[in-house]
Amino acid sequence: MISGNPKLISLEKYQSILDLSTRLGLICSFEKAKHQWIISDSESWLARVSLPWNMSPNKSGELELKDDFHLGIVMIRAGIAVTGYFHNGEMLDHKVFRAYMVRQKQGKSQIKYLKTKGKSRAGSRLRLGESEQFFEEINQRLQQYEKNYAISTWGISCGKTLWPYFFGSETPTPFSKNAENLISIPFHVQQPDFETLQAIHKKLTGVHLLLSDKGQEIFSKLDEIDQSAENEDNNW
Repeated sequence: MISGNPKLISLEKYQSILDLSTRLGLICSFEKAKHQWIISDSESWLARVSLPWNMSPNKSGELELKDDFHLGIVMIRAGIAVTGYFHNGEMLDHKVFRAYMVRQKQGKSQIKYLKTKGKSRAGSRLRLGESEQFFEEINQRLQQYEKNYAISTWGISCGKTLWPYFFGSETPTPFSKNAENLISIPFHVQQPDFETLQAIHKKLTGVHLLLSDKGQEIFSKLDEIDQSAENEDNNW
């Protein structure tokens, strides 16, 4: 069981979690593919901490700021996508892409429609053609990032039904599906536009904690410890 949604926490709270994990002899590991610090006991995971993408953990989980960090982001939904390039936290480029991919009455993307119906009328061919151009233009922009900047990390949010079209585009992606520096964005993206790009990037520079039910029982003690310490400071 999982207790709630990922919660934004401070670096100080994260350090307290690391300290308590050490005192309790818990098992800690870094999951590079998701950029998460995992805390477990002998049976299951207790906490998953999504770490700031501009920081790296050492063997103990303590964070160090990355030097000269270049981040490329792409977020795709049917008919709309956004790309962004950030250098040391500053957005230096972004572009929103739109395409006529959704059937008016059904509200279904042309790609999903062809998979279920397979029809090829004029409107369908038009939407499919725009879909192909849509992915080519996205990848052209990403290729520019790869050519002009030393990208350290790529972040992606894209439904798996769109992966074959994204990675199979005539203009190839600048990274493979299994690239070591490709990380799936761990937050829900409803509408990939400029405002969402800004919001997601802000989240990616924070520390987010997800606890299992058992983890909640263990790490909720930190709130009591923090409150006790705060009261002692106030009474001093």
